[in-house]
Amino acid sequence: MSLFVKKPLAGLLAEAQDTSDNTLKKTLSATGLVALGIGAIIGAGLFSITGLAAANQAGPAITISFIVAALGCAFAGLCYAEFASMIPVAGSAYTYSYATMGEFIAWIIGWDLVLEYAVGAATVSISWSRYLVKFLDGFNVHLPASLVAGPWDGGVFNLPAVFIVVLMSLLLIKGTEESARVNAIIVMIKVAVVFIFIFLGWKYINNENYHPYIPDNTGTFGEFGFSGIIRAAAVVFFAYIGFDAVSTAAQEAKNPKRDMPIGILGSLAICTILYILFAHVMTGVTSYTSFKGQDGIAPVAVAIEHMGKPDANGVIHPDYPWLNRAIVVAILGGYASVILVMLLGQSRVFFSMSKDGLLPKVFSNVHPKFRTPAKSNMLFMVFVSLFAAFVPARVVGEMTSIGTLFAFILVCIGVIIMRRKMPDAPRAFVTPLVPLVPILGIGTCLFMMVFLPADTWIRLVVWMLIGLDIYAAYGIRNSHLGNHTANKTGLNAMAYTGLGLCVLLAISGLWHQQTVGWTADKTLLIIAMIFAAVHLVVFGRKIGTSQTA
Repeated sequence: MSLFVKKPLAGLLAEAQDTSDNTLKKTLSATGLVALGIGAIIGAGLFSITGLAAANQAGPAITISFIVAALGCAFAGLCYAEFASMIPVAGSAYTYSYATMGEFIAWIIGWDLVLEYAVGAATVSISWSRYLVKFLDGFNVHLPASLVAGPWDGGVFNLPAVFIVVLMSLLLIKGTEESARVNAIIVMIKVAVVFIFIFLGWKYINNENYHPYIPDNTGTFGEFGFSGIIRAAAVVFFAYIGFDAVSTAAQEAKNPKRDMPIGILGSLAICTILYILFAHVMTGVTSYTSFKGQDGIAPVAVAIEHMGKPDANGVIHPDYPWLNRAIVVAILGGYASVILVMLLGQSRVFFSMSKDGLLPKVFSNVHPKFRTPAKSNMLFMVFVSLFAAFVPARVVGEMTSIGTLFAFILVCIGVIIMRRKMPDAPRAFVTPLVPLVPILGIGTCLFMMVFLPADTWIRLVVWMLIGLDIYAAYGIRNSHLGNHTANKTGLNAMAYTGLGLCVLLAISGLWHQQTVGWTADKTLLIIAMIFAAVHLVVFGRKIGTSQTA
């Protein structure tokens, strides 16, 4: 067998129609899927990243950045919608890649989705903990410092982060329908707060704050001007992540051929409109320079402080100081729903990979009563909780963005391949203007990837090399389509891919050091070079062994 063996479309469709007790329960309607998408998309990213990107990269033109990021999502979303209606099976981009580009590419994209969902869920839970502390402080309730941060952040154990991961995991184990109900309530709360901010803030907009709409470039690439708009688009792209998670629940949709495109494209459209209006108000009530040096929700707090009338001394007194607390509530709810959907997406991707034999069978066991992958949820509850409890609270928004952009590119490529290989396959939703739309999706996403910092590329490549190690050690030998044998054609392709990643890792390390300066800390450069050197030897031996055989 070959590493590029494809999963037959007929088998996928049969799997989608299976209603036995060992399959996922179909409970989600189109409305539930739209709510699921909004729940995953609107998180604290909107409240924090908007101000930071305006202050550091785009100025008032942050609205254009949101449109650019939305275009990349729209092109990819149209491709996702075709696949989701055509192959309504859990696994999202992993399953689509298996049907179009073969097992090896499917493994790469599946492992990439782990980066997006599992690591993202842990990071969001740490941020949820921070905002819970901020919220309780407002009521004069103070949690012990040792229990709200990991050891690298001056604490011992991040208890609130563990709590929210466990709570969302238990909710997922109980059932997708119950999870969707809770998510719908959270979505209503946070969308209401966004609407209130837009509605109340609109009358305080000062058009002078929009001049210049596109500030002149400072001379540094990515700081204002055209390059700043594109760099900001790559950064705010993080705020859009989530609509693709809708496709992981395809096997649990009541009428996936009709409802999946509605869920994917509907949630994306609603959030794009809200994002543009939110950014327009935020940069209209005060100058974008006011957000400089702020973090967390401070940029939004600055905007709220300018929603008022100046007194005789020119000091503005905010008319809605309570709105800051409402924003914190929306963030707590927003983060909770993001964690919920990320954990759902992660378990469904592993569910599909396990059913194909690429991962141990435990990940595809379905609970006899709840009809959910309960054991998989439990394992990730433990893993993500430990990660959230002890790791440093670093923002990995850019790391998650690059993983998602990579997934989008492969889905766009998959649509082009599927149209050529299977032109007559039934499609409930058809991506328009193929291959133009997929090509535009590939170009837009790749363009934004290039504009992300070098250290983000280092982490992505290291993660992908670890994935190759696991696939070589377990996946190849246990693949159902590969007849449970390691003797497959295409092993050289895997080895050469590994070598290519090693070269990219070395280049990214040098690029990063060049950016921060050669006198700055070289830890990332050293890690990159050691990791690349070790894998160069490993994959070089695989090629040598293969040629000798």
